[in-house]
Amino acid sequence: MTITPEIIKHHQLTQGEYEKIVSLLGREPSYTELGVFSVMWSEHCSYKSSRIHLKKLPITGKYVVQGPGENAGIIGIGGGWVVAFKIESHNHPSYIEPFQGAATGVGGILRDIFTMGARPIAVLDSLRFGPLSNSPTAERNARIVTGVVSGIAHYGNCFGVPTVGGECIFEECYAGNPLVNVFALGVCRQEDVFFAKAKGIGNPVIYVGAKTGRDGIHGASMASAEFTEESKQKRPNVQVGDPFLEKLLLEACIEAMKTGAIVAIQDMGAAGLTSSSCEMGSRGDVGIDLDLDLVPQRETGMTAYEMLLSESQERMLIVAEKGREQELFDVFHKWGLDAVTIGSVTEGGNLRISHKGVLEADIPNRALADEAPKYDRPHNVKPYRTAPLDPPATIPASKDLNADLLKLVSSADLCSKRWIWEQYDYQVRTNTLAGPGGDAAIVRVKETGQSIAMSLDGNGRYCYLDPREGAKLAVAESCRNLSTVGALPVAATNNLNFGNPERPEIMAQLVEAIEGIAEACTHFETPITGGNVSLYNETLGEGIYPTPVLGIVGILKTEAPIGSSFRSVGAQLVLIGGFRSTDAQRFGSSQYAKVVLDQLWGLPPALDMDYEKRVHEAMREIAASHLVESAHDLSDGGLAVALSECCTAAIGARVRVSTAERPEFALFGEAPSRILVSTMTPEQTLSILLRHGVEGGVIGVTIEERLQIEYEGTMAIDVTTSVLRESFEGALPALLHTQHAV
Repeated sequence: MTITPEIIKHHQLTQGEYEKIVSLLGREPSYTELGVFSVMWSEHCSYKSSRIHLKKLPITGKYVVQGPGENAGIIGIGGGWVVAFKIESHNHPSYIEPFQGAATGVGGILRDIFTMGARPIAVLDSLRFGPLSNSPTAERNARIVTGVVSGIAHYGNCFGVPTVGGECIFEECYAGNPLVNVFALGVCRQEDVFFAKAKGIGNPVIYVGAKTGRDGIHGASMASAEFTEESKQKRPNVQVGDPFLEKLLLEACIEAMKTGAIVAIQDMGAAGLTSSSCEMGSRGDVGIDLDLDLVPQRETGMTAYEMLLSESQERMLIVAEKGREQELFDVFHKWGLDAVTIGSVTEGGNLRISHKGVLEADIPNRALADEAPKYDRPHNVKPYRTAPLDPPATIPASKDLNADLLKLVSSADLCSKRWIWEQYDYQVRTNTLAGPGGDAAIVRVKETGQSIAMSLDGNGRYCYLDPREGAKLAVAESCRNLSTVGALPVAATNNLNFGNPERPEIMAQLVEAIEGIAEACTHFETPITGGNVSLYNETLGEGIYPTPVLGIVGILKTEAPIGSSFRSVGAQLVLIGGFRSTDAQRFGSSQYAKVVLDQLWGLPPALDMDYEKRVHEAMREIAASHLVESAHDLSDGGLAVALSECCTAAIGARVRVSTAERPEFALFGEAPSRILVSTMTPEQTLSILLRHGVEGGVIGVTIEERLQIEYEGTMAIDVTTSVLRESFEGALPALLHTQHAV
């Protein structure tokens, strides 16, 4: 077949990239080779627009065992035990087919974890959707929500991994580009870690798991382009998952690893058989020969092109020790899975693909895995934003602060997400100490006496107003969430969700955010161990807010966790960090501005990282000293919303706020570096704050069945806890019911 400019464009390659392919091969590529290059050089696989900037991130630290470059990052937690963790996106597939897009996103990240030899013990998800009301696409948005949540629940519950936390935000910019970012974490002994580095000339290459079909072909390329009117025709590009088969694959892989016959192992994720084979070969500086006639297939008449680019799920590629193939076959056959030798490790460093006696591809592995273009795209412009920098001339005074509070706690962003997480089995495997709904999820590692705390955080509104400061705030909040439950933050993974990098103002958002993450992760000593970049999140030229999501992992001693809910009447309320002022310009990024005023302006909250770190250190000491009954960080919605979230049906609070700020700013401003705790020993708590140079004071007391907030001698808010809980808990099901989604 003659490669025409139209064929090159169809494969989402530029003419310059095609010319580089010709130069690397020393000849014109075949059609199959062009397809292989197109997926491996796609944005999704090669990170060609972000690689030079990702090098700015800190990747080493005291706890890091394996940083970026493998299927997942690994940190040591003591006693010879390690945890593997990573976050990945399945944004584009989840818009086209919400259920399967989300389900296979879970399946893919789970394989990344157990490919490393670690058994998955926790999943979290960070979700972004279009609005459920006051939007022309509200009904469609609601269907996407129900599809995505059902897909996550289906795969995680059937596989048997607890989904223990996450976040869910609604903005108009996500209506055509929902974000589905899935984090997974697993545990194993350090000596049981496996890597995806092929070696041993003559060693067999073994295919295991599900059979190959036509689903997911060009999935990686689809995830590297904007959505257009034709996107709905891409439904065949969405993979179809089988969580029960993946459970069998997990158990078979863990058992096979114990035989000692496995040299290297890689899951077939994006770009399927192509990426798994060439990446293993490139890491080991060896060649890989594959005979596609031997690949287990569930459809007839598949071409080499289709088999190489298929993203059928629940498949692995293994390099085994020569002569020990039967040991592995016996294990996988015991679990009812295909296992067949389809090739071998060779000298020379090339990926050679044969099909029906014809050499379909002969490409240097490094050309695919390491020689993809690296672009320093123009970004020396101001990051894209249309929101005004200055506040409105007049910010209207609240007519009813009670009504404002109820409107906020029943808004889609701030309301309870119980409807979502009740669909997840978050207790399976009996390791969950703190599940969904708190500041951080906690799972214990039974063998060590240690527990792992995890938090996902990101704020697109903040990053839209200032990508660098917004990214730093995401790192700070995630670390603060961990410290609130007493955990020491030690490492991070990130998912960078942005629009079209070919637009300089969007590329500027990405660069600023990466540099902000680098600065904050260095400051808070949480190196990045891996992650994901998802670009081209645009539909018909309209992009999403820049949305970096941070997944940060912390370590703490296994014991009863500190919850966020008030536990007893008569406890003193201490505001760690102090009231912290918010000015008119920075109030424009708040949930109050969004929900009550329906506006967006200004800048995100001001962050003092030195002070923030001292707050974390003080909180961890307070937690370790068992001085508090509850603890909850202040973030979206500020002090009044945090108080509401801490209330139970039976226990509320009476609080006095003394500040020169106007009441809306004092009650709903979102200044960082603040944690609300309830304690019976306020003097000891305050003495720790004093020693760390952190402001704080007693601002109130827990009482029965009411939330009362006095502002400058006037009762600004007085509402029953039953009304608060009804507004908070009932909002999301009501919104979905209105759109006929439930």
